[in-house]
Amino acid sequence: MSSEIAIEVRNVGKTFRLYKRPQDRLLQYFFRGRKYFREFHALSDISFTVNRGETVGIIGRNGSGKSTLLQLVCGTLTPTLGQVTVHGRIAALLELGAGFNPEFTGRENVYLNAAILGLSRQQIDERLQDIFAFAEIGDFVDQPVKTYSSGMYVRLAFAVIAHVDADILIIDEALAVGDALFTQKCMRFLRRFRETGTILFVSHDSSAVTNLCQRAIWLREGHVVEQGAAKEVCESYLASLFESTNKSGSSEKSQATLAEPEEWVDQRSNFINHSNLRNDLEIFRFDPEKAGFGQGHATISDVYLADADGRHMAWAVGGEVTTLRMRITAHQDLERPIAGFYIKDRLGQTLFGDNTYLSYADQPVRLQAGQTLVATFRFPMPLLPVGDYSIAVAVADGTQAEHVQHHWIHDAVLFRSHCTATATGLVGIPMLDIALAVEQDVAA
Repeated sequence: MSSEIAIEVRNVGKTFRLYKRPQDRLLQYFFRGRKYFREFHALSDISFTVNRGETVGIIGRNGSGKSTLLQLVCGTLTPTLGQVTVHGRIAALLELGAGFNPEFTGRENVYLNAAILGLSRQQIDERLQDIFAFAEIGDFVDQPVKTYSSGMYVRLAFAVIAHVDADILIIDEALAVGDALFTQKCMRFLRRFRETGTILFVSHDSSAVTNLCQRAIWLREGHVVEQGAAKEVCESYLASLFESTNKSGSSEKSQATLAEPEEWVDQRSNFINHSNLRNDLEIFRFDPEKAGFGQGHATISDVYLADADGRHMAWAVGGEVTTLRMRITAHQDLERPIAGFYIKDRLGQTLFGDNTYLSYADQPVRLQAGQTLVATFRFPMPLLPVGDYSIAVAVADGTQAEHVQHHWIHDAVLFRSHCTATATGLVGIPMLDIALAVEQDVAA
């Protein structure tokens, strides 16, 4: 069994000594009978294992101990209590610029870092051009890294760890500073790497953790709050965030004059809907007992997809206009109720969603205790790849910027896509037109 374990953390604690003044360190050295510091317990009694080939995410707010834990696993910090055991070669991308000498050029730092990670000079020479090609920083490879932007730091650092044949990759939140194209390149590499290697991944982005990781560990104030399947742990973390703080957002409505949407139809729909490629969606009943959270001053009593006559639908077809209806019962007066929904795939990734706030920002609908509110969202259902999906719903009171979450249900309604014409992507959209035309030669 031990041969299957890549990382083992047993009852680990990490305590730092904090001194008010620099001279207190010297006084502590000479007068050990007195205490010139206060203790900060960054981690307390942390235990978990990561098996070979497993991808595990670490989530938690700033100051929860995530980076300290990664440094303990990498060996750059020593635990105060407990034991960390690692089997295999580790390559780590921790805080920005860690391991780089700012006076060295990019080329020199590649040799330095790759050597620290266990490559010989000959191996580095053989991979140097591939590292530079991955980093895409051009002539800056021969400039001191102190002249680099934060994005260039990350490009070069990730390029090195991607080419050292590591058994275990440890990725901190440094990828957050990269541009979108490079971040996508890194994520593609990580998805390939996880087929054979082990990844410990830290991110504030719960969607990235859900997408990339099989398991997740949630840290709060140096303690493990929960560990388990990535989707369930991220949902618990999201619930905690909503309960403790409000998401920021703009409450101003755009004053721009928008064109009315034109009527549209996918030009292939007649063919698709009369073939075995029709995007048939089987819809299951609303389950009020599904996991959720909230203050409970209002509850969601029913959620369903409705046809043109308002009746519950057991089947829908991707690409057609549908209506999502929510019934909400108030147990106390709500001054500015907001209803919203998300459509998620089986990994918990949010595909799309919306809420009622902007539509009623100027004229909020007040709800009295005992009254029932019906929220409706009418939209064209995207074309969905084959698989299982869920609808998360919520009701809050307040504004986009400041609100109280009263009832959030993670998987209120489940539905399944049985067949589809969608070839790529997480969702497909109806095409207004697709054409091929042979361009005629024009005589000079």
